[in-house]
Amino acid sequence: MKKRISLFLMIFFSVIAFAQKTVSGKITDEDGVGIPSASVTVEEPGKDAILAYGITNSKGEYKVTFTSGESNVDLKVKAFNQRPLTKQISNSDQTLNFKMDSEATEIKEVKLKTKMVTARGDTISYDLKAFDSKSDRTLADVLKKMPGIEVNTDGTILYQGNAINKFYVNGKDLMEGGYGTINNSLPKDAVQKVEVLENHQPVKILQDKVPSDQAAINIKLKNSVTMTGRGEVGVGGSPLLWNVKLTPMFFGQKSQWVVNYKSNNTGEQVENEGNILSFGNRFEGRRINATQNDWLNVENASTPNLPVKRYLMNSVHYVSANYLTNIDKKKEWELKANANYTNNAVERESYNETNYFNGTSNNVNIFNNFYTDKAKGELIFTKNAKKGFFKNTTSFSQYWNADRGTVNRTDEKGKQTFGNEALESPTTSFQNSLSTIVPWKEKMVNILSFISYQTDRQTLSVSPSSYLTIPGFSPDVSSAFVEQNLRLKTFEANHSANIGFSTKGWTFTPEIGFNFKSTDLVSALSNITNGIAPSAIYSNDLNYTTATPYGSLGVNYKNDSWMLYANFPVNSNNIKADDPLRLVSRELNKVTFEPSVFAQYTFASFWKASANANINNNFGEINTAYSGFLMTSPTGINAMDFKNPIPQNNNKSAGTRLEYRNPLNNLFFNLNYRYSDAKRNLISNPTIVSGYTVMGYRVQDNNVISNGYSAEAGKYFPKFKTNASLSYSNNTTKSDAFLDNKSFTNENNGQSFGVKFNNTYFSWMSVDYNASFRRTRQTSTGNVDSGATTTGFTHNLALFFYPIENHTVGFNWDQVNTNAKDQKYHNGFYDVSYQFTWAKKKIDFELKWMNIANKRVFENYEISTNNTTFTRYQLRPSQVMFTVKFNFK
Repeated sequence: MKKRISLFLMIFFSVIAFAQKTVSGKITDEDGVGIPSASVTVEEPGKDAILAYGITNSKGEYKVTFTSGESNVDLKVKAFNQRPLTKQISNSDQTLNFKMDSEATEIKEVKLKTKMVTARGDTISYDLKAFDSKSDRTLADVLKKMPGIEVNTDGTILYQGNAINKFYVNGKDLMEGGYGTINNSLPKDAVQKVEVLENHQPVKILQDKVPSDQAAINIKLKNSVTMTGRGEVGVGGSPLLWNVKLTPMFFGQKSQWVVNYKSNNTGEQVENEGNILSFGNRFEGRRINATQNDWLNVENASTPNLPVKRYLMNSVHYVSANYLTNIDKKKEWELKANANYTNNAVERESYNETNYFNGTSNNVNIFNNFYTDKAKGELIFTKNAKKGFFKNTTSFSQYWNADRGTVNRTDEKGKQTFGNEALESPTTSFQNSLSTIVPWKEKMVNILSFISYQTDRQTLSVSPSSYLTIPGFSPDVSSAFVEQNLRLKTFEANHSANIGFSTKGWTFTPEIGFNFKSTDLVSALSNITNGIAPSAIYSNDLNYTTATPYGSLGVNYKNDSWMLYANFPVNSNNIKADDPLRLVSRELNKVTFEPSVFAQYTFASFWKASANANINNNFGEINTAYSGFLMTSPTGINAMDFKNPIPQNNNKSAGTRLEYRNPLNNLFFNLNYRYSDAKRNLISNPTIVSGYTVMGYRVQDNNVISNGYSAEAGKYFPKFKTNASLSYSNNTTKSDAFLDNKSFTNENNGQSFGVKFNNTYFSWMSVDYNASFRRTRQTSTGNVDSGATTTGFTHNLALFFYPIENHTVGFNWDQVNTNAKDQKYHNGFYDVSYQFTWAKKKIDFELKWMNIANKRVFENYEISTNNTTFTRYQLRPSQVMFTVKFNFK
């Protein structure tokens, strides 16, 4: 570990220290008056390539940092109505002042040509028109084509491979992280440009004191007051299909709102638009995507590695509303309210053949119905000003979910069992987060408070009772079903206070805090026995508490080149698990030091190098402490040995990153390396009998060591109107493991290579293409000796032809291939579409034929730690849709 960290630091500091030189000074006119907005560039002699550049401030002052192996470089100065200057200077740190001669130029013809990507300070601006094509309609369509920006399948926006921390429209954060609705439904015609705010600190009072390495995105609209939105209404056949999207929006100077209704049975996951995708920073308080504690589950049909629209059999209704308004004359206070509701029904079916490395096998066919009813409301009060910060977020969520499963299982002896499974799982969740920062003389006082309360009630029933052929257990044959009841009550409170001292670019933040979490588990398992355990062992009444007072020191530093933030907390961990009837009585009191450090250096205008390291400890949760039998699914009944100690997991990790972004030539790339070592005191020891897995744990120190590196490069080629990117990653995980009481070392290596490009060079055609190649190697050595390799290839091709004005013909091709041993599975999916645009009304009429080949199943072969699995998935059949698409204004 120490050798690897030393290597990281050596690479990091050697990169940032190589030939870095700074030239600074002042540019004035003939009268000695400073010239603002003059450009200063550094180039190598005889080469048409800019090493670095700078822009003078309002006083005419400039500063340029560059890296070059040449002994001399050319420094060029340009300003409006001034004669350009070029001077060859030595490759060294120096101060140079220049006086420019005035030169009036008669302009005979003016051609305005907007640059595609421009930079000013920490803001990089993209001209939307430079990247869109005739087939694009929304912001999301264009955003994914911009160099340096990616959009994940879940809607998360990445800049240089990292998730953004804020999403603004005209400088306002209406969506509070749930920006998927706007990204997917904001018409591109309403957008002037997209701004990336690098190193963005969203809390204004901290902007010169506490740095950030994350970026934000601001969508600048053409008009300061904009009424817009997007709508679609579609119908189809085989069976009856519908698709409705209605999303009106308003963006004003004082208020903003978005109303959204989406419903379909075409396989589109519109309900995910309500998810929080960016969370700001800790000084804004804590926000979470409230989720259920899914302890109990019916057996779930598998899902394929395909676009969701290919296999999702759904019937969804999703409605949401977001509102923002300023409530004071200074426009410092904002009130935000948002609410959403989801009603969704999903059908799913799959067939699995699993062969375990110990020689047993298991074949299972599963058919599911999943029913989701969920409501969420949130109220947020915010003041974000240079002289103070306040934010209070109150949220409430309610679930009424139900799952169903019908299962046909066959073991290696040919014995078949049939089962019907049902799960009811209502959940109520409430959170309140408060953060305030108050200036006090030359200091800042920050108070943070987070309170959460959640109840989960789950009932899992399986019939007939004879379906449960779990080794060691016998169902009561006189009963028609076996039932597991469970209730969880979870209360969490985090409170802290800190005070910030700032001096000469440094900010020191001592903090004290107290974190508390209490979880009560009550459960009962009925109509099953193992003939040995007393009746009390089929239930739980467990209380698990964690109390952690702590003290920490935060250290932050920022200047023109360096950014540093570190935290040095000392935690007093006090954990207790108590269930007297099951003989559970565990305690752990341990003091831990968990430092984290991040350093970033910006050099030569376009480069950033960073390194980070941290240590953290995890002591398990209530799911590691219960000792009464619990049927978490119809395939397994689990209980922890009451003699097991509380888990102690110590994780150490370090990483380094090199980043380059040059708006002058539209080139972006980044290199990353990450190493981690997780030490644990418990190791899982599953036992496999007749295709069932019986989970157990051994008290034994063990390690999971992971390391990985990745690279990504993207460039826009204006001459060819092409945006292209390449990516590569290699990740290896090595861990100690047990299976059937046999020890072994398991190593997994995964590699992937990706390519993307889009082209709008021809007026009659545009193309979007992305492909990925992946290779996975799993190797087990020791008392379990095995190895297997799988390779895969995935691509998507989207072609659009424009044979006549306002007419578009589209072709889409998804291809997914998997190869392992003698198994080869090639799966192709094809769609075609025709679209007519009523240009005057900006209305599109689209006819689309999906899955032309009518491929109804998908086949795949996978390798995991202790088995290989062949899976056949049920897919959506060939279908036809007619859709009308329009903007609200």
